[in-house]
Amino acid sequence: MTVQISQRTLEDLGFSEVLRALTQRCRTEPGRERVLSRPFLDTEAEVTEALALVDEARFLSQQQFSMPLGGATDLRAAVGHAEKGGVLEPRQLIDAAQLLFAFARTREALDERKERIPRLVEISKRLPFLEAMARRLDQCFEPDGTLSDRASPELKEARDRARGLHRRIKTRLDEMLHDLTFTSKLRENYYTLRNGRYVVPVVSNYRAEVDGIVHNASQTGQTLFMEPQVMVGLGNDLAIAQSEVAEEELKVLQELSKLVGRESTRILEGLEAVAELDEVEAIAVLSSDLDATTPTFVDVKELQLRSLRHPRLVLKGTEVVSNDVTLTEEARALVVSGPNAGGKTVTLTGVGLCALMLRAGLPIPVGEGSRMPLYRSVHSTVGDTQDLSQGLSSFSGHVTLLRDILAAVAENSLVLIDEIASDTDPREGAAIAIAVLEELLGKGAYVLVTTHLEELKALAHMDPRFLNARVGFDAKRMAPTFRLQMGASGQSSAIDVAARVGLPASVCERARELSLNAGGPLTKALAAAEDERRKLTEELEKARIAAKEAEALRADLEKQKVAFERERKGRMMQFNEDVHAASEHAAQEVRDLLTKLRAEQNEKALSEARAQLQQRADEAAKRAAAAKAELFQVEAPGPANLKVGAWVHHSGLGRDVEILELTDGQAVVSAGGALKMRVPTTELSGSRGKKPQQAKFPDQKKGEAALKRAASAAPSQVEATNFRCDVRGMRADDALAELETFLDQGMRKGEEAALIIHGHGTGALKQAIRDHLAASPYIRMFRPGESHEGGDGVTVVSLRG
Repeated sequence: MTVQISQRTLEDLGFSEVLRALTQRCRTEPGRERVLSRPFLDTEAEVTEALALVDEARFLSQQQFSMPLGGATDLRAAVGHAEKGGVLEPRQLIDAAQLLFAFARTREALDERKERIPRLVEISKRLPFLEAMARRLDQCFEPDGTLSDRASPELKEARDRARGLHRRIKTRLDEMLHDLTFTSKLRENYYTLRNGRYVVPVVSNYRAEVDGIVHNASQTGQTLFMEPQVMVGLGNDLAIAQSEVAEEELKVLQELSKLVGRESTRILEGLEAVAELDEVEAIAVLSSDLDATTPTFVDVKELQLRSLRHPRLVLKGTEVVSNDVTLTEEARALVVSGPNAGGKTVTLTGVGLCALMLRAGLPIPVGEGSRMPLYRSVHSTVGDTQDLSQGLSSFSGHVTLLRDILAAVAENSLVLIDEIASDTDPREGAAIAIAVLEELLGKGAYVLVTTHLEELKALAHMDPRFLNARVGFDAKRMAPTFRLQMGASGQSSAIDVAARVGLPASVCERARELSLNAGGPLTKALAAAEDERRKLTEELEKARIAAKEAEALRADLEKQKVAFERERKGRMMQFNEDVHAASEHAAQEVRDLLTKLRAEQNEKALSEARAQLQQRADEAAKRAAAAKAELFQVEAPGPANLKVGAWVHHSGLGRDVEILELTDGQAVVSAGGALKMRVPTTELSGSRGKKPQQAKFPDQKKGEAALKRAASAAPSQVEATNFRCDVRGMRADDALAELETFLDQGMRKGEEAALIIHGHGTGALKQAIRDHLAASPYIRMFRPGESHEGGDGVTVVSLRG
């Protein structure tokens, strides 16, 4: 069974706006035509394959890669004309050359990435490889679009003959213009061309005195443009030579057109492949612009859209409130209520448009983890259905559409009904609405309906097949929030909205009095339940705010605790360092005392005093080192697992060391060279796992840095690279634009070098590129390629860092 989408549904949901957004992102006319005729896919396998193709294109987009489709002109009509033996215009042949070059560039670029994009590569295989023919076409034309002398030896010979005659005629005329007798009869001293003949401006009064043929006259008739008789023979020879040139040019155009005609089938197949590649790249760009994802849809029965954003609103660039929408296999009808202009219809059409996009193989603007079935058909009735031409009121037109939907709906259909049965008596309208919804659910359909009818809001409390949802209304701002809340019904807030738009306060107050007594028991019960829900929601929001504030306070206290502990340890370290300094001072006094005692020959007293004071000094030093290590552990905690061979930071030395041995709470470490020491493991922190890179000589880094700066400033050998830009066969202006984009991407990606492939050709494209590189701020230097790199047909460049 094929997918069924009515034209009204497409118009209601605005699917054409999505297609129009896609065409704006296409770069070729065939691609745009393919987008506008994009079908809805019948099977899960087809949708899966289409989305997989889009994923490959999005991968390329994330790599800042754009398919080299520049120059892919729509030549379907021209190729068909050539296939029938017609002669193409020079511009069409030039475009054909550019198209064939685009085929080759695209196929080569995609083939380089075939491991990640196998589906795109498979499409690119349909691009014909006709680069030899493209070069033949390209070399036959000059940059200004005229046929080149290189097109054929006969054309060059004919043109040389015509150029020679031009020179002879001009030389003879220059001699005549130096003859005062002749020039006295001229209006001005010059010659020009009229009707392909060289003529001079003769004063009409001297017509009889100048032997020649009149080819034209001025508007006043006072000047005659005459071909001197002595030049007539050369003029005739020139006319014959120019006729031969025209014949040779026609032969060349016929030959080139036959080349295109013989390959017409392959070229047209290539254009179809280009259209397909252009379309999928446009979808990838649109998906990125929508921040779209692919929901799970294979064997899915429930609808669970997370952070749904209406595609058309996102495309307009407006701020969009995202919402979650849910339907289950049991509860397949969602009744959305709430104030006017609050977003009910936006929710309805947003879900429907996403269903259409998914069926067309397009990602949709929802969050990760979303789920959506592939609905077999989508039906909608949105907006006013009044039809005066058929004598239908709004209610009659609405019911007519409901009748048609009931007749067409089947299992796994999606039905979207805006303001169901609203344009009639509320009691009878509610009865009709409930009956229609029950019939739709009985046929296995999924339904989203918006309403202001209280009876429909009550269905979710009595029938498990129904769910309620409401759009919010901010009573303080007197404005809708556009936030959808699942599981709750909403009030219409009609009186509040009326007051907001300026209805007199006395009228609004009277309306409130009347509304309190207007509803029956069901209305009052729903209003009471809604009021209770609102109070609970407000209390829950207050609790959330209080919890958030408590969490912020806890985090602030934790920071204060760490800061206080660091300050305390710092003061302790400072104190112990002061003690250590005092001990050192005392030790110095001891050494002075020892000197004195030696002089007195009292060795025993000397030894005792030295030992006691040295012991106190050692104890003070240990306390200072322990405090310093403790402070370091607060700022940089030690690793949980130390192991031999690991490199860690030693707080006492203030440098990285290697662990040589580990015993109970102690480690033997080396700081490089022969220096080894035993330290407490509490002084070690920040395990690195491997030896840090250090210079053998401290001053060596400075010298290396200076050498690097000097090397970057001086010209150096540029090595070839895989980062390359192929502009073969492109016109100079197109090639320079492509090159500028390529260099800009290279600078952003941090590339150091690049390879520009321009070919040999006439040398004009190569010279234009190198002139551009010489003035480019991106380029540090460039050089022609070596023989193994492509020779003078490529240019290797070094990008500035």
